[in-house]
Amino acid sequence: MKKILIGLDYDPAAQKIAEKGYELAKSMNAQVILLHVISDYKYYSALDYSPILGYDSFSNLGALQANTVDELKAAAQRYLDTTKNHLGDATIQTVVNEGDFGEAILDTAKKMNVDIIVMGTHGRRGLDKILMGSVAEKVLRHSSIPLYIIPTKKEENK
Repeated sequence: MKKILIGLDYDPAAQKIAEKGYELAKSMNAQVILLHVISDYKYYSALDYSPILGYDSFSNLGALQANTVDELKAAAQRYLDTTKNHLGDATIQTVVNEGDFGEAILDTAKKMNVDIIVMGTHGRRGLDKILMGSVAEKVLRHSSIPLYIIPTKKEENK
């Protein structure tokens, strides 16, 4: 394994996904590529996530004030750069792509000739899954590249 692609969204669990994917890559002495996909603009205007990687709100990324796709890309690049700095490895590549989340992950993986894709799954069920879809499931169904899927569902209080 020479290259590992880690797909990240703005969910607070992305830090866990980045760290686990990076740990896997380092155990195999593989190159790391961090990917964020920009899709439907409405998705970004409705976000209200909790702190992650030094951001105390999504608006600090600049995306909520973004009026153009270029501004969304710049905010996504800042997010990936912050993640890269958090992992402490200057050799990490970052990529911001546009399009359908699943398709963009698969296209990027093929174009960059990666050996494994790392991503999280939010564990949505029922109507939420039908409405939101499952990116991990779509990638799994259509990928010829091995996947390392990290569950990010919040632990329920017992």
